[in-house]
Amino acid sequence: MKRSAITEQEHQRVAQAIREAEASTSGEIYCVVAQRSDGYFFSSALVVILSILIISLGVAFLIEAWWLTMRLPVFVGAQLLAIALALLLIYALPDLRVRLAPRRWQYIRAHDNALKQFLGRNVHMTAECTGVLIFVSLAERYAEIIADAGIATQVPQEMWDSIVAGLIEDAGNDRLTDGFVTSIAAVGALLSEHFPVRVDDINELDDHLVEL
Repeated sequence: MKRSAITEQEHQRVAQAIREAEASTSGEIYCVVAQRSDGYFFSSALVVILSILIISLGVAFLIEAWWLTMRLPVFVGAQLLAIALALLLIYALPDLRVRLAPRRWQYIRAHDNALKQFLGRNVHMTAECTGVLIFVSLAERYAEIIADAGIATQVPQEMWDSIVAGLIEDAGNDRLTDGFVTSIAAVGALLSEHFPVRVDDINELDDHLVEL
């Protein structure tokens, strides 16, 4: 799902899609895309260190089995050197850190980031509690829709999941902008069904894609 920075034209497409979707509803749609949701240094470092310790344990058994000898300071020094080099490597290669981080941890961090954006961008502060966040974190190949209480209780979770699945598929095929436009239209249709636009409706959130 990872791709280069979104172009200005793509930002405009998403902004226009938001405006069109909100034209028929009093709800609000907010979009955020993050390159990654965490640095993953400590989680990947833990994986690397445990792997080196396990490998070195296997090497120790082989040394014993083959009747070889190695002084303990040399063995421990080799372990420390391997760990130091591995840590330098993952420090220098952010993409490698993501690959080494456990998948469940990636999802946890991406979900936490989605919640942070939902609260930090005031999507939960709309007058009728009808704000909806469409969030994508590229490095983790993760997407989520968070709906405020006003709309979340009106729409079955399966419908949100279906929109997210389409967004992930589009993003995975390098059609991130298309995925956002399609999901915005789908969310807008749900919002207009339950919260049609009012005469006195005001735009409470900015109509643009935030890129982190």
